[in-house]
Amino acid sequence: MSTSLSYQSMSKEQQTMDNLEKQLICPICLEMFSKPVVILPCQHNLCRKCASDIFQASNPYLPTRGGNTVATGGRFRCPSCRHEVVLDRHGVYGLQRNLLVENIIDIYKQESTKTTRPERKSNQPMCEEHDEEKINIYCLTCEVPTCSMCKVFGAHKNCEVAPLSHVFQGQKTELSDGIAILVGCNDRIQAVIGQLEETCKAVEENCRRQKEQLCEKFDYLYAVLEERKGELTQIITRDQEEKLEYVKSLKKKYADHMEIVAKLVESGIQFMDEPEMAMFLQNSKGLLQKIAEASTGFQMEKIEPGYENMSHLTVDLNREERIIREIDFYRGK
Repeated sequence: MSTSLSYQSMSKEQQTMDNLEKQLICPICLEMFSKPVVILPCQHNLCRKCASDIFQASNPYLPTRGGNTVATGGRFRCPSCRHEVVLDRHGVYGLQRNLLVENIIDIYKQESTKTTRPERKSNQPMCEEHDEEKINIYCLTCEVPTCSMCKVFGAHKNCEVAPLSHVFQGQKTELSDGIAILVGCNDRIQAVIGQLEETCKAVEENCRRQKEQLCEKFDYLYAVLEERKGELTQIITRDQEEKLEYVKSLKKKYADHMEIVAKLVESGIQFMDEPEMAMFLQNSKGLLQKIAEASTGFQMEKIEPGYENMSHLTVDLNREERIIREIDFYRGK
């Protein structure tokens, strides 16, 4: 019973230590924080070296000295939450050291040395060719992890090998650098995307403005055409009124003459019925004189052939049509 309780207590303690360790892992190098700094304002932590690597990858054109970026302003994104971090002229060295996390790491390391962790041993990969042999070296020739027996007696005896921890740290550093570069590339791509979005908005706004200006110019041209059409229409109307007035005056003149002739004819018919010759001769002289004047004194005015034609007011717009169809955008040099 005592052994069981002791094991359970140890298991819970180990679980607590594991959970604590997960909170102390840098998201870039995947190791415990080394000189952790706080990224404001999102409050996430990074190793100062990892923060410097990300900062250099996000700002590749900033001057460097001795592998470190010279203190200057810049920006990068937090790898945990993608929040944009703006640095002052001190750069990464202007970020505040997280002393609390450093103290927790020191306490964790002290406690971890006192606690046995058998479950960690069970996770150690073993060699498939040699029983009870742990994989503890890395074959640089074949680029695979292996065990010492494989190097001495096995398939990798003629290969170049290195300690597993060295290769592990090297590849982890390479992976961390690669992640930082990718993060920096994404930041630059995001900036380019932002510029492209602004360009799209500018293109749409400029096109809208150009369309408005084009419509205004064509509306002005329509107004000029309407004005000129009205002026030419008035000319046709005036010519029509002049001709109609002349024709109507002739029509009235001829109608008045016909009325006078009709009255003379009626008077002549009445005189023809006069039985007294003396009376007839006495009154007929004046009537005959009026008939002679009506017959010979009236002058007929004839309208010239084609008087009603209005073809002299025809407009030829072929040249103007060609000019309108040739309207195009001005292309300055």
